[in-house]
Amino acid sequence: CVFNSSELKDIQFIRSYCYNKLEFIRFDSNVGKFVGYTELGVKNAEIWNSNPSQIASERAQRETYCLNNVGI
Repeated sequence: CVFNSSELKDIQFIRSYCYNKLEFIRFDSNVGKFVGYTELGVKNAEIWNSNPSQIASERAQRETYCLNNVGI
């Protein structure tokens, strides 16, 4: 979670997937979908973005996870 303020609209949720210290795919709540940074990441992003329940779950993480930890 990236906290620019304590308001939910200003909190950014990022989930990065790395292999050998190289980020290959990321979900960014500001973008609202997965973005691939390598050939494998782009292929996975296409598959994961085509699943509406997975996208909805990732979007909900900002409120579920970040909002509960804003005071910490």
